[in-house]
Amino acid sequence: MHDFKAYDLIIDARSPREYEEDHVPGAVNMPVANNEEYAEVGTLHRTDKMGAYRIGVAYSLRNIAKHLEEDMPKYDRKSRILVYCFRGGKRSKLWIDALETIGYKVSKLEGGWKGYRRTVNDQLATAPALFRYNVLSGPTGCGKTRLLYALRAAGAQVLDLEDIASHRGSVLGSLPGTHQPSQKYFDSLLLERLSEFDPGRPVWVEAESKKIGNVQLPIALLEKMRSGLTIQIEADLQQRVLLWRQDYRHFEEDPNAMLDRLKYLRPLVGGEEFKVWQDLAAQRQMPELFARLMQHHYDPAYRRSVLRNYPDIDSSPVITVHDLSPAGLLPVAKSMRVLYDGRE
Repeated sequence: MHDFKAYDLIIDARSPREYEEDHVPGAVNMPVANNEEYAEVGTLHRTDKMGAYRIGVAYSLRNIAKHLEEDMPKYDRKSRILVYCFRGGKRSKLWIDALETIGYKVSKLEGGWKGYRRTVNDQLATAPALFRYNVLSGPTGCGKTRLLYALRAAGAQVLDLEDIASHRGSVLGSLPGTHQPSQKYFDSLLLERLSEFDPGRPVWVEAESKKIGNVQLPIALLEKMRSGLTIQIEADLQQRVLLWRQDYRHFEEDPNAMLDRLKYLRPLVGGEEFKVWQDLAAQRQMPELFARLMQHHYDPAYRRSVLRNYPDIDSSPVITVHDLSPAGLLPVAKSMRVLYDGRE
């Protein structure tokens, strides 16, 4: 794959809409045409090819001039610059001609974004198999994600899939004020993260199902994780409820918003159980509600899921944690590295 980190600036010359769907991680969107301009040129191109190019170049010159004034002074003539558009064609050429005229050293991404996307798909089918995985398993609220943070602080290689997906992986997993990446951009971010790892060392990851919110994990990664070393994490219910009260504070403050998410579970748990949840929410008995959710839905659901994906989970080593704070988890993470990071 292209060494994108070798460049001081990567310019994505496509429209903002194209950039938002997916782009090379770290690339800066400096479009030669905005969404409306690009659509106008595309529409005219069907009936008047030369007229479309004339308008398109006019838009491009104006937009490039704006970026040259506002953005390019940050980069001196020694800066290494990469430019790409959809296929590495006209939009890239317009940028490259302008930058080379000024005196910058500029490279073009051959094949453009389309070629890059093809490479991402190809590598996600093979790259996950380069690594061995230590997979943290355990019921919701037991601190798996926090333990990943502690493992990273302890020097381990950590693949935090929920962080890349901007989602905690359940019906309550949406992060306030945050949108999930598109599937394509999730793939790009995932491959970038994998490219940073040393195949000679294990990768620590949390057990996940096929989807995290709206994005799907590559089959090759799921299969390799399922053949990895699974480690069960246990914590008592009181600690788990405390963690939920900290991580889902927005639901504690607005239990009706939580019930609105949970209503999709009503056919699964039954009307009587759902009524208990409604009553606890109405009475603002949030610790009791969180505990009830865990015991009557999340724990049995997780158990079913983990047995489907990791049938031998019950023979895995068990780590019991008593303090889910960062300070409490760091020594646990350090001891886990000693036990499992050197596994052959």
